[in-house]
Amino acid sequence: MLETGVRQVRVATAMVFGRRLNVRAVERLVADALRTLEEFGSLGDDVDDLADGPFADPDERRDLQNRALQRTVRRLAKRSAFYRERLAGTDLDALTTETLRTIPVTRKADLIARPTDFLCSSPYLVTQTTGTTGRPVQIWLSRYEMELWPALIALSVVLRGDIRPGDRMQINLSSRATAAVQEDVEVCRLVNASCHVVGQVPPEESVEHLLGRDGDTRPTLLTGNPSYLARMVTAARDLGCKPDEFGLRSVYAGGEIMSRALTEALRETFGAETVGDNFGMTELLPVGGRTCSRRHLHIDPNQGYTEVLDLETGEPAGPGRLGELTVTPYYPYRECMPVLRYNTGDVVRTLDGDGEADCELAAVPAVSQILGKAGRLYRTADGVVTPRDVVEALDGTPGLPFPLRHRAATGDDGRLHVELASRELSAAEVTELLRAQGIDARVSVLPLDDAEAARRFPLRCDLLEHTFTRSHA
Repeated sequence: MLETGVRQVRVATAMVFGRRLNVRAVERLVADALRTLEEFGSLGDDVDDLADGPFADPDERRDLQNRALQRTVRRLAKRSAFYRERLAGTDLDALTTETLRTIPVTRKADLIARPTDFLCSSPYLVTQTTGTTGRPVQIWLSRYEMELWPALIALSVVLRGDIRPGDRMQINLSSRATAAVQEDVEVCRLVNASCHVVGQVPPEESVEHLLGRDGDTRPTLLTGNPSYLARMVTAARDLGCKPDEFGLRSVYAGGEIMSRALTEALRETFGAETVGDNFGMTELLPVGGRTCSRRHLHIDPNQGYTEVLDLETGEPAGPGRLGELTVTPYYPYRECMPVLRYNTGDVVRTLDGDGEADCELAAVPAVSQILGKAGRLYRTADGVVTPRDVVEALDGTPGLPFPLRHRAATGDDGRLHVELASRELSAAEVTELLRAQGIDARVSVLPLDDAEAARRFPLRCDLLEHTFTRSHA
């Protein structure tokens, strides 16, 4: 126990003072936690404080954020050709969360145009974004990052009880998501859980793996993008599967809009107790966020600084305003190809009033769930309609299988125009569904087959990996 206490102090001290973490020490803390669970069945009453980390106390957070930002920008100005130019003339030692806004944001286009100018250390592995929202971005990672991130995540999930020894995780992510898949595999290894990297094969095959029909142990955890998980829901229902045929305890989704209807469908179809809607981007790892029971998005303040920039002014968004998530991962969590004030393009709404959340994750800063990309907001005569507004109104409609296939745009008449692929619904029915949610729209329903619907309205679930599929000949 004394050794565990020493390790905890060393890791916490490194986090506070911004020193490179000892990866082996973090991994040993995971092993210590597992031994405590095995011996006592619990990690104690103060486990939440340990899981939330040193940035959880609001009174200490601002000072720690300022020091973390100063440490991060000093390193960027010294090692990154891109940021050496961008930070010229900036007083790095006096930088605070207030003055940070004077530095221009970094955009995806910058990473695409000048990738090598972002490098700050020796690269070990290159990964890339999936490219479903535009040209993929290549991101270089160091060996230290590839070892550190899974260790930190493993410690967090063990402390929170999200993954347990003996669990089996089924990973239905595209193989393009190299970093995310590798993270999940390593986290399972550190927690003494097993995993099955299935990829995005035809969803019927993924459902069979969940059922354990090939003689495998039934998975207890499932992770994937919402649209692919939606296809699995439809496949399971078409196969006549019952919830008690699965062994799932939790489902974790991310990368797309996850509607209330799909969340409930995953619970009802697969019998999962927990359905998590997570936020994460390859460019920002290991910074990420979780959605609470009140549907707030809570972004971990320990590894990075998050801003919400008003869509109209570019300044910090006031209470209840729409804004773009902009994130700065801190050193020493991000070292090889770090970004400063990275504008994700994801739109959220700040919380009303004092911005404090009233939920089980209230200690962690919160905003609304992701509402869509800034370039895809619909500015109608009646106001702004977000992609989430449309998805929430239509997803899970009786007679319409998951996932929803649609496209929307603002017409010359100032109204929202929606095209939807369906052979079951009429334009009048879809119009009423939208109107019930306060959305005035002109609707066109296209009776397309599945292949044509996927071509016209692509989603992440369409990144199928046919090389991984079984031959049914």
